[in-house]
Amino acid sequence: MAQTPDKPNGTVYQPENKPGTKRWKILAILVLIVIVALLIWFIPKMNNYNKMLKEKDIQRTILQYELKDLMAAHDSVKMEYGTLSDSLAIKDSIIKANAKEIQQLLNYKWEYRKVNKKLGLLRKITQGYVHQMDSLFTVNRELKEENEKIRQQFSREQNITRELTIEKEELIDKVTQAAVLKAYNVSAKGIRYTGSGRERETDKAKKIERVKVCFSLGENNLIEPGIKIIYIRIVRPDKVVVTQKIGGAYTFEYQGKQMEYTSKKEINYQNTEANICLFWTKKSKEDPAMVGTYNVTVYADNFEIGKTSFDLK
Repeated sequence: MAQTPDKPNGTVYQPENKPGTKRWKILAILVLIVIVALLIWFIPKMNNYNKMLKEKDIQRTILQYELKDLMAAHDSVKMEYGTLSDSLAIKDSIIKANAKEIQQLLNYKWEYRKVNKKLGLLRKITQGYVHQMDSLFTVNRELKEENEKIRQQFSREQNITRELTIEKEELIDKVTQAAVLKAYNVSAKGIRYTGSGRERETDKAKKIERVKVCFSLGENNLIEPGIKIIYIRIVRPDKVVVTQKIGGAYTFEYQGKQMEYTSKKEINYQNTEANICLFWTKKSKEDPAMVGTYNVTVYADNFEIGKTSFDLK
């Protein structure tokens, strides 16, 4: 192999740099400079972009909180007014639809100005809702107060009417009672007859032949004058009504039902005092009457007008 001759001064031989190598070095330096320049330009841009993204997230969060607070306040108003809020159901549905649209914008592609504008519009709608609720509440309260006044007035009128009705009924009852015949000094006694036909009072069951019931009808100008039928009803100690005949012939109507009577008498009552006597004659003189207390009741014009009793031994 051929040896490279040494230079005269004894130094080692260095190959010469070619022109192509220098160009590549220059190109590399230029590329490096460009990269550095791009980095210097891009890094602030990236920082600004990240800052913008961060600010946008903050804006989104703020808008979401505003929407949440707005709807929470709306729900609170609805709860406060209770069933009264049902009258604004259409407006409530509009508010909910707008809130849903804003939430969808925040969840996907959105613009701050657009969402903020819609939030402002929703805020105005909810404020109008509150004003309407206040107006309805005021009107409802006034109506309730008016209704309460009317109810109290009606209640007072009812009480007055009730009192007047009671007074009227009491007055009618008093007038009705006053317009009824009254039998005073009612007496009943057993009678026997002497050989000469004279009456003698007796309380002996073996000797009694008749029962004599006497009384006085009082003067009363409230009663319509005319013919009056007086009934007497004698009930034996065994609760059997003493009658002249058996079979329902001796009956009269009293308070809507048929009752047996012992004796009756027609009188012409002319609103003046009258003394009346009625008799019952025992069917058989030989058969003794029942021992005990006999109750006697006097009736006229569908009223009980007097009573008494007597005893037989």
